[in-house]
Parts: sequence; structure tokens; C-alpha cells
Amino acid sequence: MTPYIPILSRREILGRWGGGFGSLALAQLLGLEALGDESKTAPPEFNGGLHHPAKVRRVIQLFMNGGASPMDTFDYKPELARLHGQMIGPKEKPEGFTAPAGAVMKSPFEFKQYGESGRWVSSVFPELSKRVDELAFLMAMTTKTNVHGLGSYLMNTGFILPGFPCMGAWISYALGSLTENLPAFVVLPDARGLPYNQRANFSAGFLPAKHQGTVIQAATSSQAVPDLFADPKYPFASGVADSEGIALLQHMNRQHAADHPADSRLEARIASCELAAKMQLSAPEAFDLSRESEITRKGYGLDNKVTEDFGRRCLLARRLIERGTRFVQVWSGAQGAVLNWDNHANIQTELPIMANSVDRPISALLDDLKARGLMEDTLLIWTTEFGRTPFAQASMGRDHNGGTFVTWLAGAGIKPGVAHGRSDDLGYQTAEGKTYCYDLHATILHLLGIDHTKLTVRNAGIDRRLTDVHGHVIQPILA
Repeated sequence: MTPYIPILSRREILGRWGGGFGSLALAQLLGLEALGDESKTAPPEFNGGLHHPAKVRRVIQLFMNGGASPMDTFDYKPELARLHGQMIGPKEKPEGFTAPAGAVMKSPFEFKQYGESGRWVSSVFPELSKRVDELAFLMAMTTKTNVHGLGSYLMNTGFILPGFPCMGAWISYALGSLTENLPAFVVLPDARGLPYNQRANFSAGFLPAKHQGTVIQAATSSQAVPDLFADPKYPFASGVADSEGIALLQHMNRQHAADHPADSRLEARIASCELAAKMQLSAPEAFDLSRESEITRKGYGLDNKVTEDFGRRCLLARRLIERGTRFVQVWSGAQGAVLNWDNHANIQTELPIMANSVDRPISALLDDLKARGLMEDTLLIWTTEFGRTPFAQASMGRDHNGGTFVTWLAGAGIKPGVAHGRSDDLGYQTAEGKTYCYDLHATILHLLGIDHTKLTVRNAGIDRRLTDVHGHVIQPILA
């Protein structure tokens, strides 16, 4: 009797030969393309959504680290001017506040209405104000904490404690990459440093480690991915010399994988090696902003020291999603007491610095995505970890406030020019249409074709998901 011999795919053949992802890396590094040609994109059903048709294929998230003040940006509160100077705040210092609440403080910035929607925007965003009819605002976002680290965890992972996968990791896990030559999930941090929680904001948590964010330091395009190529001072590090080392490494990898079947870090490391080999061809072109026109580079503010860093990363985000990266996160502001959106000392002098650095680049990104037709399947998100108090801290600062803050979205599946929810007259707490990170995450997953209640992974006996046991799709902002 002839034994049954299963028909194996290229991936399965290589997997049995070399063990997991390591075989794919070996195939790439040794140039074994004679074995066949795999699809360069994720399966069509993933691009079209896991649970229902998707309107979004890729996401860019702009995260304002430190707590952007709503009543000084997008949430106009004339009542603050009427009550300016009055001591009507909480008598005892709330948890997470860094100082007792001071007197009510009006915004030092002028507000005007813009667009057909009549959206109020302060003078710190002169360029974004012209584009409000393209945005959908969540005016009553709230959180469970007034502490940066916990708030950042919550907005990124859905939990206030470390150890849980972030949204980018969940999306990578659910949908995979749109290309084999670039990471599915890329993080572009501020050139001045990482945000609160450092790399834990980009963690894969208990998901396979390969889904964690790939952090790209984009201050200079030539060194965006360090050590992608061997240093010229090591001439022995050639492709020919690699073969014996790779063979030995594969033997060690197979042994380690057999001894530790539940540890995904080795598979992630090998997958990273495989990706690095492919990125030697794709990354230099993707990160080379000189290929963009002078008009485009100036539009993003690369000719201005104030906007150059954030503008470079916004332009790079567009180039990455254009080439198949699934999720790009662009951060504004590093951890610390200054040069971020954590404006404790003086909102009048500190906020304009941060707003000026992002206003022109974000506006250019909106225009660029639209002009290239990328808005048809791309979602753009602007958010922060919490808001700030309507009460003064010291003389002109504002303290942490998780009571209410603003998020906006634009692009595929979003109804432009609308607003959902309302904060109270002081901008201290939500009043109507309260939304948490769970609702934002559920909405983003919904647009990607994912039912947030069905995207689960069992961990420590619990079916975990990005939205925990909460979350509703925010239907009023959907087209």
C-alpha cells in the first residue's frame, strides 16, 4: 500500500527542513528563490477583513505624548472666561494631580469657527483649522487615570498595567502584513526620546513577539534602521562567509525551539533576521526622502527646524503605508517634564511650541494622503493619553486630567465634519457621548474588518482581547 504523502507548501517544506521562521531567513539569505515564489501580500481575506468587509487596510496614529489640553486646542469653553480667577475646583487634590487645583483659568488663545461644520479651533493650529471639515471629532473621550504611564498604557493596550499587547500588535496578529519586505507595525518616536513607558507602549505582550512594534529612529534617513548592512570595516562579513555560520545557527535554533516550544522570542528573532534580509533591498528606498519632490518636502516642513523632525516622520509614515506597512505610530513628545504636551508650568508658552511642531506636518499629511488616493483605504488618528484641568496650576500651567479630552479621526469609513460627545462647560468632565479607549479601539478594528469581541487570545485561563470586556463601535462618526 502506497503511504499517504501530503502536498506541502513552500513554507511547510522549508519549515520541516530548517525549523520555523529560521528556514525562511535561510532561504532568503542563501538566495534559494528556485524553490518557488510566495505571494508578496497577505491573504485576500485578511485584506478584506476577518469578520466583515473592511473599509480600512492601513492605519497611521499620531500620538501627542503628555496630555494635550482640549480647552486650548479643539474644545472651546467660553465659560472659562466668565469664571476666570474663581476658586471653584476640588478642595482636595485628586489622585494623579501633581498639585492642588488652582483658580479657573481661561484659555490664553483665541478661538474661531472654521469650515462648513463651524468647528471651533484655537490659534495654535492655524493649518489644521482649515481642514476641520475632513475630520471627525470625539469631544468626550475619557480615561480611568490622571497618571501618564497608566494613561499611555490604557490608550495603547486597553489596560492600565504592563504586559498586554498594544493595538498595533493586535492588528499585526490579526491581519498580518501587506508586504513581506517591511514590518507590519512600525513606531516612529520623537527624536528627543521615547514616551512614557518607553518601549512597553509598543509591546506584543502575550502575543508572539514578532508582532511588537519595530522602532525606527528617523532623525536621519540614512541610519533609520541601524546595522541593516555590515560595517565596511569588517570585510569578512560577506554573503559567502555567512553560509557556515547560518548552518550552525540553524542547528542551534532547532535545538532551542525543541527545548522551549512555548517561547516565541526565538521565532520572532528569526523572523526579524528574515525581514532584515528583505529590508536590505526595500528599506533604503522607503527611507530615502530625497526621492520626494522639493514641494512635498517643504509641505511637510522639512525646511524648518521647528517642524523638521515631526514632518520627516509624517512623510515617512506615508511612504511606509504606501509600500505595505499595516500600522504606523508617530509620536510627538518624549518622556519628561518639558518638550512634550505635559504643560504644567505655562500653557501660554509651552503649548505653542508643541502645536507649531505638528500643525504643518499633519496638515500636509492629510493633503498628501488625499491627493494620492490613499485616504480611500487609510485611517488617520490624532490622540493623546488624557486632557488637562480647567484650573490653573501655579500661575499659568494646567495639571493632568483624565476627565475629558479630544481625539479626531479622518479617512476611510469616517464621516467628515462631524463631532460626537460633549464635555461639561468647564471642560473638566464628560457630559454627553462619553467614549473610552475601548470604544476607539473597537471602532478602529471594525473599520479594519474585525469584530473586537471575536479577536481573542487565551492567556492564563482568560480569553483576552484589546477591548477587555468593554467597547462599542462609535457609529455616529462612521460613514
